Amino acid sequence: MDDPPLHTTLARLGLPGAAVHRFPDGSLPVYAVGDDLVLKFYPDDDRDEARTEAAVLRSLAGALSVPTPGVEATGTADGWHYVLMRRLRGHGLDEVWPTLSRPERERLTERLGAVLAELHGVDDPAVADLGPDDWATFLRRHRAAVVAAQRGLGLAPHWLAQIPDYLDRVDLGTPAPVLLHTEFLPAHVLVRHDGTRWLPSGLLDFEPARTGAAEYDFVAVGMFLTRGDPVLLRRFLRGYGIAEHPGTGFARRCLAYTLLHRYANLPGYLAALPAPARPELTALADAWFG
Repeated sequence: MDDPPLHTTLARLGLPGAAVHRFPDGSLPVYAVGDDLVLKFYPDDDRDEARTEAAVLRSLAGALSVPTPGVEATGTADGWHYVLMRRLRGHGLDEVWPTLSRPERERLTERLGAVLAELHGVDDPAVADLGPDDWATFLRRHRAAVVAAQRGLGLAPHWLAQIPDYLDRVDLGTPAPVLLHTEFLPAHVLVRHDGTRWLPSGLLDFEPARTGAAEYDFVAVGMFLTRGDPVLLRRFLRGYGIAEHPGTGFARRCLAYTLLHRYANLPGYLAALPAPARPELTALADAWFG
């Protein structure tokens, strides 16, 4: 991928002399501009993601108890699309997490459950039909490709053989669509310490956002935040507003969405998360989401 037109864009935005540095992580080129701004570029193939991020950030302005970046400008330059946004303050939760005590992790996990519930409660016509396709079409497309995709990632044959029957037996229903982050994981959460405890201070990276079933967002939570820890999952769900144990149906649906997620990587998850008692997808659902 060619480098984005950084200096041309800065000049167009009236920031020709601003100090810039590129953030080292992430799949897209993102630059800090001075102390208060961030400039994010999207290649033309990802132009829908640029539009999505700008639309969602505008809808979320002031809507959550945790800040999200405010949009300052959008545009195109030399075949690239960009969003200039306000920079949020804090430390990445993925960096802070290893330093937290168990009680701190549980408390912060519950607070993040409340944040996700707020996101799912956003009701704005501007983001009601985020695509590029409708939810049913999205699921059908990923259902048709899931076995081949996981085989390509190296999933063992005994797991591959179970996927079609498992998905056939899980009833995903027709849930009311909500605004989904789709990657609600520690790398996209900022936290700050107020002198007494760690608190969420920002939620980032909405370019893959869309609308769909709320449980789809629990995939990233289960894989990257609670990581098969049943106590942390219960704390998250309590913060979200699910006071009682949601039952096996919830666990089965979450694993189904884990398989159907656009970034699904079951062999990677199996290598990183606790192994189930039996080499069966139903046991895996219970181990990670039960």
